[in-house]
Amino acid sequence: MDLKTLYSEHLARLRREYGGAIERGGFRALIIHSGTLQQRSAFDDQYWPLSVTPAFAHWLPLAEADCALMIAPGRRPVLYRANDTSYWEGGTPLETDHFWDELDLVEVPAEHIAREIGTVSRLAFIGNDASRALAWGLSPASVNPTALIDDLHAVRAIKSEYERHCIAEANRRAARGHARVLSEFATQSRSELDLHLAYLGETSQDDAQTPYKNIVAHGAHAAVLHHVHYSRRRVDIGSLLVDAGATYCGYASDITRTAVRGEIDATLFSSLVIEMETLQQEVCRRVRPGLSFESLHDQAHGLLADVLVKLGIALAGRDELVENRVTRAFLPHGLGHSLGIQVHDVGCRTRPPENRNPFLRNTSDIEIGHVFTVEPGCYFIDSLLDPLRESPAGAAVDWNTVDRLRPYGGVRVEDNIAVVESGTRNLTRDNWLA
Repeated sequence: MDLKTLYSEHLARLRREYGGAIERGGFRALIIHSGTLQQRSAFDDQYWPLSVTPAFAHWLPLAEADCALMIAPGRRPVLYRANDTSYWEGGTPLETDHFWDELDLVEVPAEHIAREIGTVSRLAFIGNDASRALAWGLSPASVNPTALIDDLHAVRAIKSEYERHCIAEANRRAARGHARVLSEFATQSRSELDLHLAYLGETSQDDAQTPYKNIVAHGAHAAVLHHVHYSRRRVDIGSLLVDAGATYCGYASDITRTAVRGEIDATLFSSLVIEMETLQQEVCRRVRPGLSFESLHDQAHGLLADVLVKLGIALAGRDELVENRVTRAFLPHGLGHSLGIQVHDVGCRTRPPENRNPFLRNTSDIEIGHVFTVEPGCYFIDSLLDPLRESPAGAAVDWNTVDRLRPYGGVRVEDNIAVVESGTRNLTRDNWLA
């Protein structure tokens, strides 16, 4: 099915779902503001690239400031687009124009948008800039109403076929970047900054267009889960963890791979990489509708305990390692998160996680239409392992083996999984380069 047809079906669903949410909230219509440019500092006149309001991106892939999308039950959406021109800034280039036919377009100067929407009563506003809503004459109570936003977040948790197509394309683009980085790491001396720039070049995006700041970590830097301060020192041996994605039509991918090059204790660490790859694929195979994602997360800890024992990192049985939270010192983050317009997308943290899983971002029961990451890891983080070493539970760990692995930082393997009628689709591996 072509992109335009997929989008038309996607919009039909949004019109139905948003319309119901608007009526339940007691409103007649909803304005979604695209966003305003944010000043980088109060001390100069530089601005950050526009961060589009996610609800706006849910409807159309237009990254322009001060647009207003009006949605009213039973009516075509109307896009109020500021037609102001500036010789300082050019327009945002559109990657595709598949969406225009589904909207009524009104182009007016930005200061006239308030007049255009002012005749609508009981109007709700969603956007990052509440001052814009107040300037347009909306009441504070109608700005980002909590019940309405919660309703719309639930809509975003279920991805349409159009959305899955966009996330799959974002995976295909990111796969090119990962292949380039892994190839350069395997054959040449490269710094973290070199590899970051190679990734951007191969995916044809700049830093502002990536869905999140790329994580490119040599060796022990992989123990910093969000390592984004790239070293300029070129290395010939060691390990590399790359967590990087791409975007397409406002939708994100989020992929992690770990590699090793050279000697030292590379054989042991390579075995860990292989075992974590196997573990991750086993977890992916267990995904099914109706299963609690938190249960899947807990199962991953049991599988990690088996890996720790197999490689001689731990000396106790699975149940003891999980019960005493030994595995959580090696895997402190959640198994994954919802993925879509936002990298950590909304709608799937439906209840608080158990105390043992404080950082789990997905606590939903898995449904057809969910798209999420599966990203187990095993890390050697001093601030977590040192207290474990001093505790009674630390007796179950072979600390000599841990110390051999510390210079490699850790392993993470991450794919993007879509739950569909026929089972699951691995949007990462389906679009991986051979």
